[in-house]
Formats: sequence, C-alpha cells, structure tokens
Amino acid sequence: MSGFSNADTGSKNADPYTQKNIEEPSLKEKAEDLLNFVDKTKFCLLTTQVADSDLLASRAMALAAKEGHGFDFLFHTNTESGKTDDLQEHKSVNIGFITSSGEWASISGHASIETDRAVVRKHYSPALKAWMGDLGDGKHDGGPEDPRIGIIRVKASTAQYAVSKKTQIGGYIELAKGIATGESPSVNKLRHLSEEEIQQYRSQ
Repeated sequence: MSGFSNADTGSKNADPYTQKNIEEPSLKEKAEDLLNFVDKTKFCLLTTQVADSDLLASRAMALAAKEGHGFDFLFHTNTESGKTDDLQEHKSVNIGFITSSGEWASISGHASIETDRAVVRKHYSPALKAWMGDLGDGKHDGGPEDPRIGIIRVKASTAQYAVSKKTQIGGYIELAKGIATGESPSVNKLRHLSEEEIQQYRSQ
C-alpha cells in the first residue's frame, strides 16, 4: 500500500529532520530511556475510541505503576466513567506523554479494566478519596474496597519517542543554526520500538 505524498524531491530525503535524528541503539538502551522518560513525565493523555462511534477521546491520566518489565502501564479509574464504556467496546488505545521542552512519547497497545480487589489494594492511593468522593453509604467511600475504583492496564504493543540529546541552550543553538543554514538540527534522539522488540524485552 502506497503512502501519502505531496512532493517529488528526487534523490533527496524529503524528511531531513527524521533522517538527522533517528537512532537505533541497543534494545536495552531504547527501552530503558523510554521507561525513564515515562517515569519522569508521569502525566499523559489516554486516547480511546468512543463507544458506538468512530471518534476518539483523550483524557488526562497519571501513571499509577508499571509492570510487565515496565511495558504494562497501570492507571486508576472510576469504573463508572465514560472511558470504561469506551474500553469495553474498543481495546486499542494510545498513551501520549509530552514535556514543556518538546520531548514526547507515543505508546500504542490494548487496555483492560481490572476490578480485582487485590490488584486495586496493591496500587491504591489515598488521594483517590478526593477524586471518588464519599457517597455516605459505607461502601462507596473512595477507599480501597470501593467497587468504583478499578485499574486500567495498558499492555504496550509499539512505541515511538523523542528525547533531547542536548541541553535546552544547546538545542536553541542547533535550531538557530538550522534557521540560518537551512540544515535540519540534530537535537533529539528519535526512536521506535516494534511489537517484536517489546515482546523480546518483556521476556528477559
């Protein structure tokens, strides 16, 4: 299947930024740099396909924990919210992390909703009381036994990310040089993890 194109650049690479910044280090380095970035950033947008629709919705989430050698991403959820309706219909999701300096990670995978109380208790945070509220019935109190509290587990399939290879000042200098010369700056470590690579890393 041919991709989209709107230009004929002949023998010259039409995407010099990617060509200049793409890296292919060891699997260990790629995986660890991604997981360190996720830990550092913590907040992301979880994108789901809306139930009974072809539209997408993104919601801000805070990472609660990682399992599966780091490639299972766990989030707290209210089981009665719209995102759980989405996930019941469509398991495919994306989680996107970004920083104010422009570093980013995009992770695609499949999500499940876990309501087992042992799992919830393991990852429970007292801060959930503020988000869930106490309904005053002795059951729905925002505590670890509140049945509204569940875990969304995203099992990563693929990932791509860009983290800075220079300091912020160094990046500005490279960008200024690029503007002056027309040469794409070498400022980021642009990397991709395939489904096979993530499965290999999980199995270590």
